Order: sequence, then C-alpha cells, then structure tokens
Amino acid sequence: MAPNMSPKRNEMPTQDPAVRAHNFDEVALGYSEEAAINEALRCLNCKNMPCVAGCPVRIHIPEFINKIKEGDFEGAYQVIARSSSLPAVCGRVCPQETQCEERCVRGIKGESVGIGRLERFVADWHNTFVSAPPVKPEPNGHKVAIIGSGPSGLTCAGDLAKKGYQVTVFEALHTAGGVLVYGIPEFRLPKSIVAKEVDGLKALDVKVETNVVIGKTLTIDELFEMGYEAVFIGSGAGLPNFMGIPGESLKGVYSANEFLTRSNLMKAYREHPSTPIMKGGTVAVVGGGNVAMDAARTALRLGADKVYIVYRRSMEELPARKEEVEHAMEEGIDFRLLNNPVEILGYNNPDDPRDPKNGCVVGMKCIKMELGEPDERGRRRPVPVPGSEYVLDVDTVVISIGTSPNPLIKDTTDGLEVNRHGGIIVNEDGLTSRQAVYAGGDAVTGAATVISAMGAGKQAAKAIDEYLSK
Repeated sequence: MAPNMSPKRNEMPTQDPAVRAHNFDEVALGYSEEAAINEALRCLNCKNMPCVAGCPVRIHIPEFINKIKEGDFEGAYQVIARSSSLPAVCGRVCPQETQCEERCVRGIKGESVGIGRLERFVADWHNTFVSAPPVKPEPNGHKVAIIGSGPSGLTCAGDLAKKGYQVTVFEALHTAGGVLVYGIPEFRLPKSIVAKEVDGLKALDVKVETNVVIGKTLTIDELFEMGYEAVFIGSGAGLPNFMGIPGESLKGVYSANEFLTRSNLMKAYREHPSTPIMKGGTVAVVGGGNVAMDAARTALRLGADKVYIVYRRSMEELPARKEEVEHAMEEGIDFRLLNNPVEILGYNNPDDPRDPKNGCVVGMKCIKMELGEPDERGRRRPVPVPGSEYVLDVDTVVISIGTSPNPLIKDTTDGLEVNRHGGIIVNEDGLTSRQAVYAGGDAVTGAATVISAMGAGKQAAKAIDEYLSK
C-alpha cells in the first residue's frame, strides 16, 4: 500500500459532549479497521526508531504498526505483548503525546502518528476476537510476592510469570487493578478492560489475593517466612495531600482520591449506594492534573449543576493531558485559572446545634494570582494579587493537589529506607535497602504516570530474575 502522507492523523470518534456528560460510558469510541490501517500507513518506519526510545517499556512500535498495515492485527498484538502486559490500558491512559509520539518524525511538520490510538485498536481487536489462553511456561520453582495490583505490580507479575515464577499479588482493596480501578473513571478506562488484563495474568497462574493489607494483615518479613524469595512493592501513592487552609475538615470536602474511589470502586453513583457521595449542587475541584480532570468530569456525571476547575497557574502550565482538558471544556467544565483557594467556608447555626447543615460547605474564598519569576523547575511561580479575594459559591470541594506513598509498609518494615517525601529509595534496578526487596512506581516516585510505573515494574522483574537465577 502507498504511504499516507497526510499531515493530520485520523480523528478519534467520540461520544457527543452533551450526551456523554450525563453517562459513564467510554468517551473515545476507538478506530475502525479502515481508520487503523489508514493511520498505520502514516508511519515512515524510521530506521533509528526514535518513538521506541520514548516508550518506558520499549514496545517495538514500527514493527507492530507494520503488522497493522498488513491487516495482521493479532500479529501486531503479539509484538506489543512482548513488552507490555497491559496494552488495552496503555492505549487509553498513557500520555503518548509526551513520550513515543513526541519523538515521532511525522510530528516535525504535522501531527505525529497516533501510536496510542493504534495500540488501543490492536488490544481491543485481540480482546474481541481471540479467546485462546496464553501458553503457560514451565515452573522454575521460585516464589515471588507482589504488593499492590496497580500497573507496576501487574507488569512485574506478568513478566515474572512468563519466565515460570510462582507469583502472588497481594491487593489491599477488594478488587484487583489498583489505581486503574479506583482512580481512573469508567468513561476513560472501562473496568471490564482492566478485569480482562488481570484475567490474562491469572491465565499464566498468577495468584491474586485481595483484602490483604501488607503491614496489617501480613508483614514483609512474614512473606519471606511463607517461602517467598523476593518481594516487589508496588503499593502506589494513595495518601492524599491537602492545602492546609481553614475549612478543609468541613462536610463536603473530599480528597480526589476518596472522591474517585467512592465513585469508581464503590459505585456511589448508583441509586442507593453504601458509600454515598455528592449529588447535584456546585462543585469546585482544586488542581490542574489528570486526576483533577477526572474528578471534575465525574462530578458532572454524578449530577452536579456546575463544576469549576480552580488552578493557580495559567493554561500553559496546566499539567493535565491536552485531550483530557479539551474533553472537560467540551463538557462544560468552567476553568478558573490563575485562582487559588485560601479558605473553605462552612454553614454555622449556633442557635440550633442539631441543624444538619452545620459544618457543611457553603463557599470557597479564593484569591486571584499572577505569574512571577520562574521556580526551581522553570515554571513561573504564581503570586497573589493583593485585594483580589472573592467567594465562589460551592457546595462541594474536591482537593486534587497530589498524593504521597502511604507510610504503612515503611513503618512496619525494618531497614527500608525512604526519602523525605515518603518514597522508597531504590537503585537503578529497583532494589531497596533490604536484600531481595524491590520497589517501583508511585511508591518510589510519588504520583506519576501509568506507563512509568509499568517501566519500573518491568525493570524490577528483570532484576529479580537475575537475582534468583544466580
């Protein structure tokens, strides 16, 4: 077939914004076979493959795209599966625009090849049309424990299982998937997709034990006593950060972590939920990352009358993915940029202490900001504009300014060194300060991307294999 030299990539079909803002169905609908082949033909098959260097798990991108050109979609999937245990997930939530696609040669004079969209297409095609279980390797007699079933833990588990290791994944919550199920909404990543990926690992004899809190139910020392020869910590960064402003303890103030977990995992949007959440009213989400976009768009789908994003910098500094920002704007989210909260205001009726409204959010006092000199990371530091305070009338506030690793594992494990932010200290192979204990993903770096966590899990699996093969 002749190459497609169009400077524009094939558009991704999506639900209409006016419709999708009121349902939890997936927003992006995926490429057709025709669109996928047409997009694949835009790839120049560069000899030096700059796109591969931009991929944290080093998928052989030109090879899988060539398979798509030939119409060999299962062959394309098998190429991806050599490097990634979660292709359907990565095709949806990986920030390709700052990784593989950023290095694409086609992006110099036009739009880069839609690598992420093609990965999603291939994974969805495989999940729809191929039901044959993966081939199980011969057991090698070694046992490895994985703490956490998020992207780093699942990747580490998958890579080790393919080499014949007896792997058990211990998950604190009642459903496997970590941040993929509690943090990312259904409309961005359907939970059936995550379950399918987990089932693929189980088919390789990976055992998944839910409702096990390492540090409470079991300790790392006890895992070694149970016969595990190495441990990988992929417990994520589930401890929410707050601003330290007055009013954060009022009723109606959530961390984004709690807000999304209640909706995504506990299904609080149902008729009579066991873990209720806001319904209706006006919501302010403080922050500008992907999690803030997820929280704002979830609030809209939960029935909010109005949703604000309140972010202290400008649009240029907004850290969320461009696609997520565009989708939020299309759905009617109101962006209050260069604004910062200074106090959350609550209702108080001293004449009737039993008034159920006492302690509920009634507003958020904000101050306008302007950008000053660059900070240590080169971003212009926001500074308050004197006398610019005003009150935003809201009923619910969601704080989305980042998370930190939970200290539970560190506090119950002797000799495990962490940095001042609570992240576990590791070497280049993911080895911690304790022998045979490895770590990766958000538990090390703090909140980061799914694909970077997968890269850490992959590196740790390689190191564990080398250690146990000696």
